[in-house]
Amino acid sequence: MTTPLWQGWRRLLRGGRAPVEVPPVDDGVFLRRIRFVERGVAVPAKAVLLLVLFYLLFVSRWFMNLTMPQEAAWNILRTFFLVYLAFNVGASILLWGMDEVPARILKRVVYSLAILDAAGLAALTLATGGFDSMLYWVFLGLIIRSAAVIPYADVQISVNLLACGFYLLAGALERVLKTTDIELIEGIGRGTVMENSSDPTREPVESLIMRMLLLLLMTACCYGIQVLLDRRRLEEIEFQEFALKQHQLEAAGRLAAEIAHQLKNPLGIINNAAYSLQRTARDDATIAQQIGIIREEVARSDRILTELMGYAQLAEGKVERVSVTEELDRAVAAVFPPGIAPQPGIRRDYGPAIPQLLGQRAHFSEIFTNLLANAREALGGAGEIVVSARGTAEHAVEVKVRDNGPGVPEEIQPRLFEAYFTTKEKGTGLGLAIVRHNAELYGGSVRVESTLGQGATFVVTLPARSVMRMRR
Repeated sequence: MTTPLWQGWRRLLRGGRAPVEVPPVDDGVFLRRIRFVERGVAVPAKAVLLLVLFYLLFVSRWFMNLTMPQEAAWNILRTFFLVYLAFNVGASILLWGMDEVPARILKRVVYSLAILDAAGLAALTLATGGFDSMLYWVFLGLIIRSAAVIPYADVQISVNLLACGFYLLAGALERVLKTTDIELIEGIGRGTVMENSSDPTREPVESLIMRMLLLLLMTACCYGIQVLLDRRRLEEIEFQEFALKQHQLEAAGRLAAEIAHQLKNPLGIINNAAYSLQRTARDDATIAQQIGIIREEVARSDRILTELMGYAQLAEGKVERVSVTEELDRAVAAVFPPGIAPQPGIRRDYGPAIPQLLGQRAHFSEIFTNLLANAREALGGAGEIVVSARGTAEHAVEVKVRDNGPGVPEEIQPRLFEAYFTTKEKGTGLGLAIVRHNAELYGGSVRVESTLGQGATFVVTLPARSVMRMRR
């Protein structure tokens, strides 16, 4: 089982984003940080620094009278510097023309630069005293720089932990080189090591521990700040979703009320006129029968409009976070009240860490209640119903209501969710239509899986966060 940090490493190497519990950061935020910090500050500063280092490494006589281990390390350092210089020149060209470069490539370049900068600083630390080098303080600057550029918490902490590891490696290698030099001097007789001279293997570790703790503390602080920024961004996104959904609900409610009002008035007039005609033509059985049919259809239309006017209550609805398991339990209690027999067996199967839904509680209650009522009617008081809920990888919730009843014939499955389509003698044909309507209202979906004689499973998928869709 992979951990979030390991997934962050894999995404770092691919130039992607680390998985976080908040919606992905807009690429525009990352690009603005790159433009300001990397292109505006880091590139000019590193240009000056690279010129100075080139002079010190290849022109000046900074390091003289090196031992064989030191000479070998020095040659490796100069080779690494040339590679580092070439990469920085290429990266700088890309950063100056970043408006023409895909964001994914820029991310890889920035991640690689952060890692190479830490490795290059570690090489200089090795050459300037290891754990005692004054360049230690530059590592703190690199950690802050990574926090300022990389807005993805897991990737950021991975890069900064690498920087800490590079510092520790540089210090350890410097100690090894010192020990090797001492042994070499003693072995070839070029000098005598004083009895009270400093032995790198015996130096106190308190200073090293304090330095490493400071690096790790800075890494943790930067990570914590990024997490707080992510939470703040999540709160802002949720607030915007709340406001948008509330506005859409109010608009849908006003539209439903207006349509119902405009249609109910003519229907009332038609019904009154038909009633008057029925009284006038009571002696003619045929006419009276036809007028009776008109009145029945008017009454049916009135019931439909009453259902439509129910959506007018959307304007008074409250958008909130809804627990799926709590709503399922309420729906089970409503559809299968205790003390009433016969009843089918109910089994619940809820997965872990199911995300909450964002919307109006009544909508989700209607979905679950209608699905359970449909399963109850299919079983007729016997059998078993299994209610399950799971979170999906797409940050959605999948709810299944499965029964072991007679099943649904394949030829009528495509029409199950149509309004007024029913196979029951006294059914209205609205239950499953409401399920589909409410699911699609939040960008979700519903489907049926059934084999005749083997029961049926109704599957509803609801996004945990979505913009409510306006019906056209």
